Amino acid sequence: MTPRPLRVLLVVLLALVLAGCSGLQGTEGKDYVGGSGQVIEIAPDERGAPVESSGDTVDGEPIDVASYRGQPLVVNVWWSGCGPCIKEMPMLVEVERDLAGQAAVIGVNIRDPSPEQAASFERDLGVDYPSLYSPGGTALLDFSDENVAPRAIPSTMVLDRDGRLAALITGEIPTKQTLVSVVDQVVAEAASAAGRGASDG
Repeated sequence: MTPRPLRVLLVVLLALVLAGCSGLQGTEGKDYVGGSGQVIEIAPDERGAPVESSGDTVDGEPIDVASYRGQPLVVNVWWSGCGPCIKEMPMLVEVERDLAGQAAVIGVNIRDPSPEQAASFERDLGVDYPSLYSPGGTALLDFSDENVAPRAIPSTMVLDRDGRLAALITGEIPTKQTLVSVVDQVVAEAASAAGRGASDG
């Protein structure tokens, strides 16, 4: 559970991010708050509690992040009016296909005015993975802990097999290999932990 003072700060930051989507000073007229593509990785012993987030997808189906535990999970924050989101979406579709059986991918849509608009955008780009629909952006609070918080659109998070935030890429993903390398590292952690467990037994 996020401590109350930090949660209040995250609410304020979230409000700034969402305000930025409709025009924030210093974004040069862009319709998103850009990040630097920085990769922030969190050591296993420094990760917070498992992420708890659920709701409906843009297709109206129930989704619960907890159901993905047992494998790494890539979570991409997007909306259809965000230029970098549009640019990186085809790459995420490839990553989801390439990592099948090793990791899963989901989205979190935080700005589209209707789930139908978001779903139409996904269909146009061939997106098969589900996206949680959170038009007010409140779902982002679920993915924030004492270490980091997603503050740029897009942002991409990688959860470990226990559902804990293991890495955050702020802004557009620099390259496909950047994301795959982060996921591979989290996959390797899981394999290493399983090996240790077997040897202990």
